[in-house]
Amino acid sequence: MNLMDIVKKVILYTLAIVLLFFTGYPFLYMIGTSFKSLNSFFESPLSIIPSQPTFEQYVSVFEMGLTRYFVNSILITVVSVIGIVFISALASYPLSRMSFKLNRPLLLFFVAGMMLPIHATLIPIFILTQDMGIYDTLWALLGPYIAFSLPVSIFILTQFMQEVPKELEEAAYIDGCGHFSIFWRIMLPLVVPAISTIVIYNFVFLWTEFIFALVLLSSPENMTLPLGLQNFYSEFSINIPGLMAALTLASLPILLLFVIAQNKVVKGLTGGAVKG
Repeated sequence: MNLMDIVKKVILYTLAIVLLFFTGYPFLYMIGTSFKSLNSFFESPLSIIPSQPTFEQYVSVFEMGLTRYFVNSILITVVSVIGIVFISALASYPLSRMSFKLNRPLLLFFVAGMMLPIHATLIPIFILTQDMGIYDTLWALLGPYIAFSLPVSIFILTQFMQEVPKELEEAAYIDGCGHFSIFWRIMLPLVVPAISTIVIYNFVFLWTEFIFALVLLSSPENMTLPLGLQNFYSEFSINIPGLMAALTLASLPILLLFVIAQNKVVKGLTGGAVKG
């Protein structure tokens, strides 16, 4: 190894350590601060390791009703993600595997949906939910959450399904399978990495979604987790350790989902990159 290689490695490792500090410090700060009391936080607000760890912030978080917001977020996120996967898979199959004149225009139509500024639709959706009588219910969030997540999900699944060898489909036809059997028994198992990517991507987006929940919900019992975190803000102060405890708990489902589906997500992202 010559001198230039050593210098390059030193520079790369230095950059990696700097990036690790900037990305890892906020996460460690959030966890460390969540175990501080309010007095301990004011004594050393920037330290990561609490001098006297305590669970009092976690207890106060649950006493403030975080469980209700947590259940609401889980419910609306899981139902929305299931709906997104189901509809996008059904739409992607004919777009990628069947030949008809509108394949390309329809796919471009869905892709164009990714360019739509969703916040421009807030007022029409607010009026629509009031007319439908579902304002201030979780049903009001279900439609926008699924609709605005479909374009990117359909685009990813269509790209993956187009790469499945036609010989598999032809062999299934010879064995007497119809379109539904091919879709259910052959196509879906082969695109599991893409489905995992869609699940993770949409789960993170919907779990942290704030604007639509703020506009379409008003009752505390119907609020989702991002809205419930506002309870840590008072007129003149903010309970930072309590907020950090709530954020730590709110991060757990995303971390757990990512750990479980990590390998399939990496395959999905790299596969999509090659096909793109």
